[in-house]
Amino acid sequence: MPLLLATHYRLAYDQVTRNRARSFLTGLGIAIGVASIILILSLMGSIKNMVSTQVETAGSSLIVVRPSTNQNEVDNIIADLTAGNQYLTSNLTLNDVKVIKGLDGVSAVAPLATTVTTLTADRQDDNGKSYVHTVDSGALVGTTKDFEAIENLTLKTGTFLSESEKSNTATIGRNLSLRLFGTQESIGRTFTAFGTRFFITGLLATESEPINYNNIDFDNSVFVNVDFLSSLGGTTLQVQQISVKAKTTDLLPSLSKTIEDKLKETKAGDTNFSVAYGDHISHPASNFFNLVSTMLTVVAGISLIVGGIGIMNIMLVSVAERTREIGIRKSVGATGGNILLQFLFESLILSTLGGLGGLVLGYVLAFLLSIITPFNPYIDINILMVTLATSVAIGLIFGIYPALKAARKNPIDSLRYFR
Repeated sequence: MPLLLATHYRLAYDQVTRNRARSFLTGLGIAIGVASIILILSLMGSIKNMVSTQVETAGSSLIVVRPSTNQNEVDNIIADLTAGNQYLTSNLTLNDVKVIKGLDGVSAVAPLATTVTTLTADRQDDNGKSYVHTVDSGALVGTTKDFEAIENLTLKTGTFLSESEKSNTATIGRNLSLRLFGTQESIGRTFTAFGTRFFITGLLATESEPINYNNIDFDNSVFVNVDFLSSLGGTTLQVQQISVKAKTTDLLPSLSKTIEDKLKETKAGDTNFSVAYGDHISHPASNFFNLVSTMLTVVAGISLIVGGIGIMNIMLVSVAERTREIGIRKSVGATGGNILLQFLFESLILSTLGGLGGLVLGYVLAFLLSIITPFNPYIDINILMVTLATSVAIGLIFGIYPALKAARKNPIDSLRYFR
């Protein structure tokens, strides 16, 4: 039996290599579908790893409280991404921060309260003449000194906010500093927001990752004391997130439950919020990428099916071209099963070679993408095996009909066939 299978394989391989151009174009359809899936899953895996690394860096004792709409996941993602300001209908408040801070087992608490406004600062032109420079839609993030420790922030220079909650100190991101002051040397400078002057005491180091679980672009934001920000008139402050650091990792499950129960109690049963820790901490953008990746994977899967149809079409052409050969083989003793296996082997060789080529092409594209983006190629053996198995299955499924058609040919009629 092994010898017979080896013979079928050799005959099928000879037939595939005899028509190299046709075989290449047929396998290319499978390769493109596989490469698309690999590229999409690599991107999705890179984003997940990015967020997971951030959570690990922040510490394993991190708990995150976020607003929720109690809708399904897709509706929540769409609401997060289409709102003019993230969590525009957030029901989290600064009072919730105080409630959480008073719980046993809590080491530090830091809210992230976002608002968007116009920022102005004094600058000088090339001639040394002073003028007021304006940045529209500047992102102000209200938080506390604890956020530095919770997030393990890296500052390029200066200090992160002041210990005084009523202080007008601020820490600015690199890109916003360039936009507002025209330089990264912004320590000691001032800017105005909501008619109030803020004093820059710290400059954040450049953020290398565009996506983070905090849902904030650090490079394009300025951080101020949340209590001071909330006291200003004309602000529309939204608590986007409350980050909580537990004293020990063992307390995470019980403390998370305590926080959830306590907030329900203080909010009179309102459950429009979520409490997460560990692997459950994610980012709305990463959820969005997961949704988009799933949809694109389905589309790529359809392209695999189209590639499978291409294999079936070529195999039917091959069966028609080799009708006389089939008649000769049957007349000298080949069974229908022998013919079936030979053509199935041809289909499987085409799909397998296409799948292997797609794996290589997919990761080459992922590597090229990593050069121009911060998303590193993500290689997972499970993804490789499942994708390759899928391409082989496509070859088997779409090769079975041509193989059956060849196996069922009458040898007498086949011998009468002339091309």
